[in-house]
This record gives sequence, structure tokens and C-alpha cells, in this order.
Amino acid sequence: MSELFFKGKEFVFNHHLTVPHRPLVPDPQKSVGQPRLDGNLVIQGDNLHALKSLLPMYAGRVDCVFIDPPYNTGNEGWSYNDNVNSPMLQEWLRSNPIGIEDGLRHDKWCAMMWPRLRLLHELLSDAGSIWITLDDNEVHRARSMLDGIFGEHNFVATCIWHKNYSPKPSAQYFSEDHDYLLVYAKKKEVWRPNLLERTDDMNARYSNPDNDARGPWKPGDLSARNYYSEGVYPITCPSGRVIDGPPGGNYWRVKESKFKEMDRDGRIWWGEDGNNIPAIKRFLSEVKSGRVPQTLWEHSEVGHTQDAKKELLSILDFERADDVFVTPKPVALLSRILELATTEHSIVLDSFAGSGTTGHAVLAANKSDGGDRKFILVECEGYADALTAERLRRVINGYAFQGNHRTELLNRPFTFTDLKKADKLLDDIAAIENLEGSQYDKVEKKIKDGVLLVEGVKQIAERMEGLGGEFTYCTLGEAVDLDRMLTGEVLPSFEQLGALLFHMATNEAFNPSGMSEQDGYLGESAIYHVWLIYKPALDFLKCKDAALTLAKAQALVAAKPGKRHLVFAPAKFVSQKLLDEAKVPVEYAPLPWALYRVDRG
Repeated sequence: MSELFFKGKEFVFNHHLTVPHRPLVPDPQKSVGQPRLDGNLVIQGDNLHALKSLLPMYAGRVDCVFIDPPYNTGNEGWSYNDNVNSPMLQEWLRSNPIGIEDGLRHDKWCAMMWPRLRLLHELLSDAGSIWITLDDNEVHRARSMLDGIFGEHNFVATCIWHKNYSPKPSAQYFSEDHDYLLVYAKKKEVWRPNLLERTDDMNARYSNPDNDARGPWKPGDLSARNYYSEGVYPITCPSGRVIDGPPGGNYWRVKESKFKEMDRDGRIWWGEDGNNIPAIKRFLSEVKSGRVPQTLWEHSEVGHTQDAKKELLSILDFERADDVFVTPKPVALLSRILELATTEHSIVLDSFAGSGTTGHAVLAANKSDGGDRKFILVECEGYADALTAERLRRVINGYAFQGNHRTELLNRPFTFTDLKKADKLLDDIAAIENLEGSQYDKVEKKIKDGVLLVEGVKQIAERMEGLGGEFTYCTLGEAVDLDRMLTGEVLPSFEQLGALLFHMATNEAFNPSGMSEQDGYLGESAIYHVWLIYKPALDFLKCKDAALTLAKAQALVAAKPGKRHLVFAPAKFVSQKLLDEAKVPVEYAPLPWALYRVDRG
């Protein structure tokens, strides 16, 4: 397999391992519902640190990742912010933002994406998938990175999203009307996309002209071009007409005995007069309950960029339409991804959350089918509260919409030739105003990107029903610094430290519902019952009550029999040899300087 090389790769290859764990700090005032870390989350902060913070609870549990990272067009003004221990990458921090003239912008983009993709891979379940929107600027490099991290054998598809409903006349070469949607599975042999719902058009192709009791059917060709040694034989029609064999260069799809069996079962259609070339009757009741997804996604089914902006404008208040978030994705696009990649109980993660479309789509899906999907959104920019979270608050609770409803009355390219016929063009516009104007408060005319647009504008006021649901708004707390813990300078909470230790020791996700702080119990892994003797108080950590003793070890085993026990504690007053001789299945792990010595089985 070929490998992608970029400047800085050797420094970021394992950078995700050095990122410190930072606890999620709920903000009840900005949340909807009771704050909880195992429900819907909106996290404000650097997504690299946020993904690392999610590992203890969500490693191997996320079913669907969707990300819409910077396309790296050179005009987005994104910045490289990872504090990597490398003079070259430290210099990158001083040369932000990244523009079109930056000769290293592609290297910087790869260096930014690599550690995030590594963590997203860890968070995905074995039956999970990742979906990434990009354009021609970085899609080929993304493919190479994903091949390296996920394995090229786990590549599923590159879908084409037809994102523009009309060409851009201002384009210098071609009007770029599509984006790419890369799809990889964590384990392709396990993952399968769901079938899409069959359309009315598909079902309308079936009829029942012979009143077959098995219901509607459609004719299928009996012949095919593929060679078949038993696929050449004469057929006699009910009318007596003899067909010498299949059309030239073709073969009957089934052997003669099978054909006769199908005919006896009424699965062959000879035409109303019994004289046609036979066709196979394919019954609607026997086809798949859905349709196989295709790689071409038309905006008529999944929306386009203008749809996305109109959706956002209808929910949030912007002084000017130009102030709206630049690159939102339509809810229909995310709904299609959820339809293919999730069940009613899936966890969905978007670490480049932007305007919050992913969360909106999850809430809408749950409203539609009664599911309890959960979303985790991460946004580093300052608008995480005012835009990302505020959109979700409004769609959850419902919102009063007062604004302009626009109806397109004319959309056509505007060229130099039109200037020569300006009088006719103005007459055409005046005719539209006379015919349609009474239905609107005003008719607006404008030329944008080489397109003449005439719109009828009507002021409306209505209340949109809420979708229901809740979420917890979080920020990232101070990093859990194990060296500073030694001095007692920084002591995390029991749950924060417990989640980190459980994941580090077992390589499994921590489930806070199984934790008991009073008993010091963290939870059960595949190998261990895991315990933590700890209180965030230096006096306790120095006292004898914080030490593991033989009596305490025996009590832990009695409380949770059936597995070996792993106990984190500041000290111990019993040797491992004595524990083994007493047949007490307990292993001791000292706090906090020997965390990585624990055998993960």
C-alpha cells in the first residue's frame, strides 16, 4: 500500500497519545434539561482535546461519525493550533491563519487532521462508520490518510453530493457543483448500510395485469449477455410460436428445466396474447424491503447549499443574510447519512459541529421514529453557544419565526448579450411583477454570481413546533496532570480520575452508571472488577484508610465475586505475594505514577 508523506508527519504520528485528558465540565445554564455526560452533548473547545476527553466513556461505542472539516481552499482563514513538541510545528503556530499563499497549507491540514482521525478511529465501534465531506482541495490526501489509519480494505465508497441547484456563470473553468462524501467502516466485514425507503416511483413500476394472487409484479428480461452453458434452448409459446433460442449473443438466464418449473408456477409472462418473448415476473412482495443506496446524491433528495442557509436563517436571527454561517449542510443531507448509518439507539459524533446541523438531524430522526439516538457535537469557535447550541435550543423547544418567505420567480444566467436587450429584459421583469406582485409584499431583483434572480418576498410570522429532547453544554476543564497530582496541587474528582484510570487500564469505555463512589467501585471490564480508593483530598490520600489491606481486598472480592480485581490506591499494606498465597484475586496499582504498568490482558 502506498503511504502519504507530509511535513510534520513524524511529529504528529502519535501526537494523540500525548494529548492530556481534560474533564468535561457541564454548564447547566447553557444546557437543556438535567446535565448528564451520558446523554446528548455540545462541547465547546479544541476538538483534539475534546475527543481525548471522550475516550474514557465512549471508546468503541460511537456508531456514526460525521465531520465537515475545513476544505482548505485557502480562503477559510483556519489556524493550526496543535501544541506539538517540534520547532517546525511551533513555528506554524506563529504563522496563522492559513491562506492561499501558504506553501505548506496542505501539510498543515494533514498534520491537523491526522491525530483527530486517530482518535475518531478509537471512538468508533466495530460496526461503526465515518462520513467526511470534502472537495477537490484535500479529498485525495484524506483518502490516503484514511487508508493508513482505517486500512484501505475498510474503504466503502466516495459519494457525490450535487450541492448546487444551478451552475455558477462566474466560474473560470468549470462550475464546481458537487462535494465528495468519503465513507469508511471501522470493520467493513461487520458494517452494512441500511436500505433506503422505497420511493412511490419505484413501486409504481409494478402492476398486476393478470390478477396474480401474489400481487403486483414487473417483467424482467429472461436473457442476458453473460455466458451460460445451459442457457441455449428453444422455447414454445402458449400460442404455438417457437422461439429458436435467446437473442444473438445472449443466453437464457435459467436452464430449461428451471424455466419450465417457473412457467408452471405462473412466474413467466407471455404477453396478453401468449405470443411474446417470455419475461420473468418479479413480484413486489419478494423484492428487498428498501433500496440499495447509490453513490450519486442529488440535491432534489438531500438538499443543496441554499437550502442549508435558508434553514439556518429560518431558525436564527441574523442582521443580514450575508452574516449567516458560510458553509452549513442541509438537514436532509445529514438525515440521509443517519438513515444509512444508524439505528434508533445509535451514538452520533460530529467533531467539526459548525452550525449544529448534525444535532438537528438527530433530534428530527428521533422525533420521526421514536428513537433515542444521542449526539455529541464539538465546536472550538466562539459561536459554539450563540450558534451551535442556540440552534438546538430552538429546535428542541420550538421557536417563533418572523421573517421573509422568498419564492423564486425568475432565475437565469445574466450575460453581456442581455445588456444589449435590456429593454426586453426589463419588460419581462415588469410582466412578472404585474402578474405575481399582488401575492407578495414586494418583488426583489438582483444579480449575484452572474445570475439574475427575481424573488417574491412575503413577511410571515408563525411558531414552529419543537422536536423535543435535551442536551448538556460542556467546556473543557483543566488537564489532569499526573505530575502535579503527586504534590496534591491538582486533584480531580473521583469520577474524572476513575473514568481515566478505567479506560487506561482496560482499554474499554467507562460506564458511569455502574460506578459507586461511596464503595470505591468503578465498574466491570472483560477481565476485572475495577476499584479506586480515592478522595480528592490530600489528607485522605496520606492516611492509612487510603491504603489497600488484606482485609479490604477480601471485602472487595466478597462484594463482587467471579473475576479478578484491579485496585487503584495511593498505598498498600499487603504484598502481592500474600494476596496470591491467600487466594485473593486482587492486583494492586499505585496512584498515580504507575498507571501504565497495568496488564491489559
